[in-house]
Amino acid sequence: MNANEKFLNTFATRVRQMILQYEALKKENDELYALVDQREQEIKQLQGELSQAEADYNSLKMAKMLEVTDGDMETAQKRVAKLIRDVNKCITLLSEK
Repeated sequence: MNANEKFLNTFATRVRQMILQYEALKKENDELYALVDQREQEIKQLQGELSQAEADYNSLKMAKMLEVTDGDMETAQKRVAKLIRDVNKCITLLSEK
């Protein structure tokens, strides 16, 4: 019986150790799942910020293109106005002769 009791005690000790290891691993697993969930939320947030930044960039790029176009329009309008004045001067000079 002594050998059987020793065997049972050893077996019970090993089972307790396995249960403790199981609980420790389960706790670690839960922590890792929580960490993964947290990282996924951060990724979603960063993807949203990236999408917003890309939209802002595209808006600014479009505004810059329009600004350049408006500048070109002003230059073109000034050039046309100068040409009209020059034509009017020529007409006035020809009319005087």
